[in-house]
Parts: sequence; C-alpha cells; structure tokens
Amino acid sequence: MAHPHSHNGSAPETKGDRHHVHNTDSQRRILNRLSRIEGHVRGVKTMVQNDTYCPEVLIQIAAVRGALDRVARLILDEHLSECVARAAQEGNIEAELQELKEILDRFLP
Repeated sequence: MAHPHSHNGSAPETKGDRHHVHNTDSQRRILNRLSRIEGHVRGVKTMVQNDTYCPEVLIQIAAVRGALDRVARLILDEHLSECVARAAQEGNIEAELQELKEILDRFLP
C-alpha cells in the first residue's frame, strides 16, 4: 500500500501536479537499512576514538559506503517503478526524465 510522503512533515510533496508517494513496505525496509548504517557509522567513530588500526577503519568505511550505495539503488529502483511510471501514465514523462538525469549527474561521479 502506498501513502503520501512529505520530506518536511507538512502536506504531501508535489512537483507540479504530482504527489510524491512511497510504498509503505519499501519505505520501512529503507529506513531499517539506514538505521543499521547509522549504527555502523557510530561504530566507525568509536574505532577512530579508540585509535583502531587505520586499515581496519578504512575497511569499515568501505562497508558503510557500500551499504549507502545499496540503499540509493533501492530508492532509485522505487523511483523508476513508482514515480517515473506514474509520470508516464500522467503524461509528465519528459519532465520526470529531465529531473532524473539532473539527479543522476549529481549522484554519479
């Protein structure tokens, strides 16, 4: 089941006449992953505070980056299957694709 979602706690976000909607189960899975990543980052901070051997810290940082990349992929997959598909049905595909291209330019190196 999908529900309206706002990034700032107010009414559902709109861009033009589109509503930003997330699948409830997908959102829960993403938030759970982010919580685990948050804990992992705290662990890396503790490693630095405890003067842990640098290569071990770097390995943990690489793990956090990988986990963030996987979350980003989940969000992108949902965006493509939900938001872009909805824009195509509503006749807003060109604007949606342009926005996606701009985001990917900022996201990808």
